Amino acid sequence: MTGRAVVTGIGVVAPSGVGTDAHWRTVLAGTRRIGPITLFDPTGYPTRLGGEVTGFDAAAHADNRRLVQTDRWTHLGFAATRLALADAGLPERATDPYGYAVTLASSSGGNLFGQRELQRLWGGPTRTVGAYQSIAWFYAASVGQLSIHHQFKGPCGVLAAETAGGLDSLAHAARAIRRGTPVVIAGATECPLSPYALVCQLASGMLSDVADPELAYRPFDVAASGYLPAEGGAVFVVEELGHALARGARVYGEVIGWGATHDAVHTGPDSTGDAVQYARAMRLALDRAGVGADAVDVVLPDALGVAGYDRSEAVALRSAFGERPPPVTTQKPLTGRAHQGGAALDVATALLAFAHDTLPASAGPRDVAPDCELDFLREQRRPANRVALVCARGFDGFNSALVLRGAAPAA
Repeated sequence: MTGRAVVTGIGVVAPSGVGTDAHWRTVLAGTRRIGPITLFDPTGYPTRLGGEVTGFDAAAHADNRRLVQTDRWTHLGFAATRLALADAGLPERATDPYGYAVTLASSSGGNLFGQRELQRLWGGPTRTVGAYQSIAWFYAASVGQLSIHHQFKGPCGVLAAETAGGLDSLAHAARAIRRGTPVVIAGATECPLSPYALVCQLASGMLSDVADPELAYRPFDVAASGYLPAEGGAVFVVEELGHALARGARVYGEVIGWGATHDAVHTGPDSTGDAVQYARAMRLALDRAGVGADAVDVVLPDALGVAGYDRSEAVALRSAFGERPPPVTTQKPLTGRAHQGGAALDVATALLAFAHDTLPASAGPRDVAPDCELDFLREQRRPANRVALVCARGFDGFNSALVLRGAAPAA
């Protein structure tokens, strides 16, 4: 046991596509997958656009008994986990149950399921809810259902830090591997697209109400108007290096450093978060990784699309790296912001970039906002050191950063 945590499987279920190939094609082409919300009728809401996993067939990834007990957010988790296990060459049922763990992130839980049941309670003649309401909406439902279905009985848990949780889950997985668990399922999916979930997000004052999908979500841009909600995310097989090599697994990359801080500042349209604590999370991750700032090939930022937060993120990057931070790329304008699922999707993008030996161009900004001047990747380029920093901020003060070292691309 080396104690080194490597990623051997990636499962993507996102607006960018189902599977790593579909996601990577979307990223390279810069195709915008944002469109009108169809999971419910958004007429009457100021925000009517979002990122949905179009054509998703939940029945292809789980049996009907589990589907009726769970929310779409968990259905997306079922699919992403199956894809990740298949990509890693591991069986769906663990041969050594206590050698496998599940550590996912969650922020809003089973919105669509809960919406339906609460409407039955308050609007129907029976004034009842279904038997599964007590578990389907619960933020730990996906971890529980996946551990039961796949018979993963190692140390399981759920991280609740909004978008930052998508990175915290991989840090937690790396720590579990250091403590002796050979395989950990990590990452996150999300589905914040229901009337109740949309109202909760609108209350923050940070959703974009621009009606044009091409212009609605523009982080770091002079025209930044807020973010658009999205569903989906990514799930990973994180494996102890010796365990992976012993079975001849392909390695995408290694989790080599992480940092998490909290700034105790309420998230809102008039606040900006604490750039000092955000930068500290970045420096913690770099220090633990043992890499210098000049060794980082690319940064994938939180990219909230709210002017004050975009500026403070740029300030944090300059504080962590100096006045010339590494190149920056973001694909969130293509898919929307999937909360913790979006951070996990950024990790998938970084690892696939190393696998394909190509750093993708950033999907914006078109016109850089004042104080947001960063080295945004305008064209694809090859990585030099195969090191990426992924950053995320969770609402109400969570800050996380993750350092990945990519493996050499396959021949």
